[in-house]
Amino acid sequence: MLRPLFLALITLTGLSAAESTPVRHPNVIVILVDDMGLTDLSCYGSRFYETPHVDQLAKDGVRFSNGYSACTVCSPTRAALMTGKYPARLHLTDWIAGHERPKAKLQIPDWQKFLPFEEITIAEQFKSAGYATASIGKWHLTPGLKQGDEAYYPDKHGFDVNIGGYARGQPPSYVSPYGIPTLKDGPAGEFLTDREASEAVKFIEANKDKPFFIYLPHYAVHQPIAGKPEVVAKFKDKAAKIPDLKQKNATYAALVTSVDDSLGTIRTALKRLKLDDNTIIVFTTDNGGLLPTTDNSPLRAGKGSAYEGGVRVPLIVYWPGVTKAGVVEAFPAITPDLYPTLLEMTGVKPLQSLVDGISLAPLLKSGAKPDRDAIFWHYPHYHPGGATPYSAIRSGDFRLVHFYEDDRDELYELANDVSETTDLAATQPERAKALRTRLDAWLKSVDAQLPKPNPAYDPVADKAGKAKGKQAAKKVGE
Repeated sequence: MLRPLFLALITLTGLSAAESTPVRHPNVIVILVDDMGLTDLSCYGSRFYETPHVDQLAKDGVRFSNGYSACTVCSPTRAALMTGKYPARLHLTDWIAGHERPKAKLQIPDWQKFLPFEEITIAEQFKSAGYATASIGKWHLTPGLKQGDEAYYPDKHGFDVNIGGYARGQPPSYVSPYGIPTLKDGPAGEFLTDREASEAVKFIEANKDKPFFIYLPHYAVHQPIAGKPEVVAKFKDKAAKIPDLKQKNATYAALVTSVDDSLGTIRTALKRLKLDDNTIIVFTTDNGGLLPTTDNSPLRAGKGSAYEGGVRVPLIVYWPGVTKAGVVEAFPAITPDLYPTLLEMTGVKPLQSLVDGISLAPLLKSGAKPDRDAIFWHYPHYHPGGATPYSAIRSGDFRLVHFYEDDRDELYELANDVSETTDLAATQPERAKALRTRLDAWLKSVDAQLPKPNPAYDPVADKAGKAKGKQAAKKVGE
């Protein structure tokens, strides 16, 4: 009962704030792409995919070369963006509903399978300041596909509008009819990413006279990949003409193009409505690229792994009138940082004090480096993409990964070994020990749930279950 009262109170507070504030807050658009790897954009080095609109955003704003997702899979990263907290603190540490390995060596924790209502979301923060708020696209923060799941939808977490968000993590179809219960089907053949962009433009037009916050978590580029036939044909021809491509899936390239086109559509509308000079745009993704659909080289592995390919992602921030154009920033930033950063950028007063992220606003303004030298990950789960339960820390140029199955640490110096090919744990034991100590202290500080020995462990049965899980994962991309 407290939840409806809280939402009502912040709505009333927002009206008061909007009426009393003489200067309009900047608009905010956060674009979260699903499963797009670091090198899936031209401005991050792709020789195959074409992303002129995202490239232009990078030229206009700040492109982070060390941007990170909060997790190697989607739901935890989404929760971290909504709350500014690490998934470990939220106990929401796997994609919902997760992957079962009942005969594995370790027993996973009884983790949180929806976004807790006690958390004050970034949407609620903006709503309290008089913003119109919309979630357009994938949500994937509800307990699952069952009756009553609507109680966990975005409109219960501070969004005025929920278009397309429900329990599933992938669209039944990228072409209308979509089969998404919270999205009316469009004309036959309409493409989902185009539709998400058009819905964003409609919301902007309807709210052009007040500040707005749009959370645009695209279903793309998640499985099942699809693209417009003419664009797929274009990339098939391109792949045939360029030798030695590591990225060469024409259908995936067409899906990447649809995301880029979406950004172009939105920025064109902002300029038409004369809102472009007062609209902050953030572009990032929820985890690394899915193998073998794409290739994350030079990063090791991809989605669902413990390595850089699973968590290093694109991050571009455009703050008109503030950020210098074309800056490439090397400071490591991670998903929870977006929460306090956006609040400081917009001047919205925080409604909560406990967040794990730090504000990057001073960095974006002047290049001043924040006082933080470590970021963390915690994934006490198994994943068909390769991950066994692990935790990790990056401090400076060094990244340590602790694997729970065999109580083993791996240490990599990313500045000289971005592909994580040389484990330094044995040759730099003191550094490894120091980082492990810091990691353990952090896990304790956020009350992280740890895996435990599994009394039902059966290596033979687990091997068969692992193979079955990989086959199932190929169908849905999880």
